[in-house]
Amino acid sequence: MKSLLHEDAGSSPASAWRPNGSRFNQKTWLFDLDNTLHNASAHIFPRIHVSMMAYICRHLNVDEAEATRLRQTYWKRYGATLLGMMRHHGTDPRHFLQQTHAFDDLASMVVSERGLKQMLQRLPGRKIIFSNAPQQYTEAVLALTGIRRHFAAVYPVERFRFQPKPATAGFLHLLHKERLDPRACIMVEDSLPNLKTAKRLGMKTVWVSTCSRQPPYVDVRLASVVDLPKRLGRL
Repeated sequence: MKSLLHEDAGSSPASAWRPNGSRFNQKTWLFDLDNTLHNASAHIFPRIHVSMMAYICRHLNVDEAEATRLRQTYWKRYGATLLGMMRHHGTDPRHFLQQTHAFDDLASMVVSERGLKQMLQRLPGRKIIFSNAPQQYTEAVLALTGIRRHFAAVYPVERFRFQPKPATAGFLHLLHKERLDPRACIMVEDSLPNLKTAKRLGMKTVWVSTCSRQPPYVDVRLASVVDLPKRLGRL
């Protein structure tokens, strides 16, 4: 497990990746899901927050204050609560994700923008979902938004060995499985740490955010993902 959590000390991301039979002449879009293709902050993330707090309190026998401290620590260190729970408490990732992403009323919680399907249809190139969310939840959201058919492949966190973004290992696993050259990929995300890893690997980056600032590792910033086809000239 440890070897997957850290990069090789003696190699750069570029040298760690050796494309073999890559699709050099075709752009590939790597789309995050939550808060990129739909608004998870409106209803879903608050529910996940409550579920994760309850899970940590129950399984580690701690109070809410300590559970909050642990979540903040793991998020800052690893970019995901899951990785901290796995590394420091031996948590079964499948059980954790199943318990924290269980929704009886998901259909009423998904919020997506008008024009999302049309945007994906207009966008040239191959499209892949690359999400830290679990498979069952990811597939359910894609079905509810009606956009599953636009994606050639879906990579929930199970498919990249529970090594969530921004860890480099998950990116490299996807690139290897899909035989992609990172220089022909465009990462579309709401999370800056994830985009920073993508840029370091050689990808173009699109930040979905209403923030006015734009870090140097972001090539394009969009307030709404549906505006993506208008900015193709910069990618």
